[in-house]
Amino acid sequence: MNKTFKAVVNWLHLWLGLASGIVVFIVSITGCIYVFQAEIMNSLEPWRFVEAQNQQYVPPSVLVDTASVHMPGKTPSGLTYEDETGAAAVGFYYTREDQLDFAVVFMNPYTGEFLHKNESILDGDFDFFEFIIEGHRYLWLPQSIGKMVVGIGTLIFIVLLITGLVLWWPKKWNASGRQKSFKIRWSAKWKRFNYDLHNVPGFYALILSLILAVTGLVWSFEWFNNGLYYLASGGDSKQEHVHPHSNPDNAGLAETDSIPAIDQAFYKTLELYPDPKRIYMSPTLQEADDAIEIVMYKYKGKFYHHDEYYYDQHTLELLDVERFSEAGLADQMDHLYYDIHTGIVWGLPGKILAFIVSLVCASLPVTGFFVWYNKRKRKG
Repeated sequence: MNKTFKAVVNWLHLWLGLASGIVVFIVSITGCIYVFQAEIMNSLEPWRFVEAQNQQYVPPSVLVDTASVHMPGKTPSGLTYEDETGAAAVGFYYTREDQLDFAVVFMNPYTGEFLHKNESILDGDFDFFEFIIEGHRYLWLPQSIGKMVVGIGTLIFIVLLITGLVLWWPKKWNASGRQKSFKIRWSAKWKRFNYDLHNVPGFYALILSLILAVTGLVWSFEWFNNGLYYLASGGDSKQEHVHPHSNPDNAGLAETDSIPAIDQAFYKTLELYPDPKRIYMSPTLQEADDAIEIVMYKYKGKFYHHDEYYYDQHTLELLDVERFSEAGLADQMDHLYYDIHTGIVWGLPGKILAFIVSLVCASLPVTGFFVWYNKRKRKG
């Protein structure tokens, strides 16, 4: 390898690593902690589950009525049915003392019975996982600042992964070279052991680390997200998602029916999509031209594969269906980013892998610092 080129790569890797180390460590370790957030919350909050029953769910209007009793004067913002053993939930966004608050009411989807109100969110108490995700996304800084710092740090991390691969590359692909590059010498002295701990896991985690970094960048920079969409679509620009609208001229027609429009739309959708693993809808329509939106998820615990159904709130006409299977590659990728970034796209094995890779990423700035410190100390 050209000595000048390697010297430049080494200089970039060193100083970019020192400059971004704190950011990379915080983003990686918080991501590592957050991976099993759902499993931990499920084990701590038994009201998220019910006993499966061989009967239909109660309609959305029943859940909204029950939830509203426990949130008087508040407007529900979202309603969710989980799988056959999951509790239904109605969420409420509202303003209190000039601050945005959020509360969740959990209910039995088969009976509409109240189970629990998540008062930790409602009362503004410390929420551990909310604290962790704020650090992961914004480093606990103001959102506009933290988002930019995390994005720049992630871009630098991608450069570090590439330059790290160049520096890792064995001089000779013989037995000795492979031994040094692919194995950690557990019995070596501290300096050598730390050097191996930086190089070897970093190499094995390289591809998945790049995937985590790239999928994370879509939330930091709009230009990056649009650029990926442009490449995946073969040159199309990403368009803002526009929902279909109800026809206000038909206002009042649905009011003559004894069954609420949202319930009728709910049952119509179950006929079209009979076995969803999750259902989400907006139970409150603000304007006369708002459409009833119902989102049906195909897989338990995953978000990417979902179909969206839109109904005219006045006539119950099906206005549009947006199916994941019929979307183009760029739009499917857009849905996949979160599931890939968190590992849930591959289920529990994917989450375990994301946990391990995030832990390796968090270790790289630490072991890298000691590699630099040991060299500096030796030269001194």
